[in-house]
Amino acid sequence: MATVTVGNAQVHYDIEGPTAPAAEGSPALLLVHGTGSGGAVVNWGGTAPRFTDRRTVITPDLSGADRTVDDGAPLTVEALAAQVVAVIEDAGTGPVDLLGFSMGAPVSAAVAALRPDLVNRLVLVAGWAYTDGDEYLRNLFTLWQRLGEHDPAGFGRSVTMTGFSRGFLNAIGREQVEALIPNMPPTPGTLRHVAVDLGVDIRALLPRIAAPTLVVGCTQDATVPVENSRELAAAIGGSAYAEIDAGHVVLFEKEDEFVKTVTDFLAF
Repeated sequence: MATVTVGNAQVHYDIEGPTAPAAEGSPALLLVHGTGSGGAVVNWGGTAPRFTDRRTVITPDLSGADRTVDDGAPLTVEALAAQVVAVIEDAGTGPVDLLGFSMGAPVSAAVAALRPDLVNRLVLVAGWAYTDGDEYLRNLFTLWQRLGEHDPAGFGRSVTMTGFSRGFLNAIGREQVEALIPNMPPTPGTLRHVAVDLGVDIRALLPRIAAPTLVVGCTQDATVPVENSRELAAAIGGSAYAEIDAGHVVLFEKEDEFVKTVTDFLAF
């Protein structure tokens, strides 16, 4: 585990896999987590090892995650992007292939737009370009805020219900569904992330993305409906688009297909 100082934040990140990716002709892969958890905990704990046999994999915990300590100030996409930039520079691996999931998608897009020298290829999974103007997203994230403040158990059920497809939830059964519910509690850090979700608007940055880009949408996504991914792809010139028949947390629900989609694009 390593730490880099970014403003008032001590940003923790992990590096696993081969230590000299440049010697092997492949850049490091940096994974940017979504709302409510650190990179190495829930979002990437089961998936990152699928990449580490062939790539150096970097998983930062952005402000709001348990291991990163800061002053508790409100967060923005740009502030989180600055943390990703600092991790890339501190890790010293050179330009990376950058993959962002959910909240991590607009953050990663901002990194690619603002620091093109640091991004080799870009993958945006279950992401979106703006919240204000999309009444579904605005209302869902507002509901999460209110449930987080007044009904933590209801918050857990809401994020579980929208995070996975109906078919997946029914297939795993009640016992496993109930076990999923406590996985993303409405901690103060999680609610700071939800506030970021409410403020997303990267539309002005998207035309500046020069890195080869793959946008991955999730057909049954009830958190960030798949139309948002389609719009994101359309706004990034020359981007490729893939769609996986899964709910929002595609890396959990359809892990094999997700890994293949990513590795095919990144030419592992």
